[in-house]
Amino acid sequence: MEIVSWLEFYDKYFFSSSEIDRFAKNKTQRYNFIKHLMKKKRIVKLNRGRYYLITTKAKSGSWGEHSFILADEACCGKDYFIGGWAAANYWHLTDQIPMQIDVYTTKRQGVLRVLNTRIVFHRSTKRRVSSVVVGRIGNHPFRIEKKEDAKKWLKSTR
Repeated sequence: MEIVSWLEFYDKYFFSSSEIDRFAKNKTQRYNFIKHLMKKKRIVKLNRGRYYLITTKAKSGSWGEHSFILADEACCGKDYFIGGWAAANYWHLTDQIPMQIDVYTTKRQGVLRVLNTRIVFHRSTKRRVSSVVVGRIGNHPFRIEKKEDAKKWLKSTR
């Protein structure tokens, strides 16, 4: 409980396992802390060594992090971009609200569920990942597909 209180007090909703070393005597105890919090569904594993704290406000359904920020944190802020319906909606090319966030990356693939957000990771090339636009939500940057590329994608799906 001390770990959750400390993380909420300092607004560390995204944290690494090394940030909670101060509460553990060794790696085994740190592992057990993380395993216990994941079992109680107080944290979600985003990637290897990176976690997302689900606050008490989120449990009631009144608060949650933006899905673009979740995707950025899951990819450690590099070698990815957000595409598909999410990018088309971001650029106001469609009024359709995306059911999932499509993330194109060079490193991972699969599906990640955080609360009610579904993030689908697709494999992509370094050349395609390097030609993106950096957007901001609040003071948090994220990488999204260019508007022209989103238009091309939208035309190919219809």
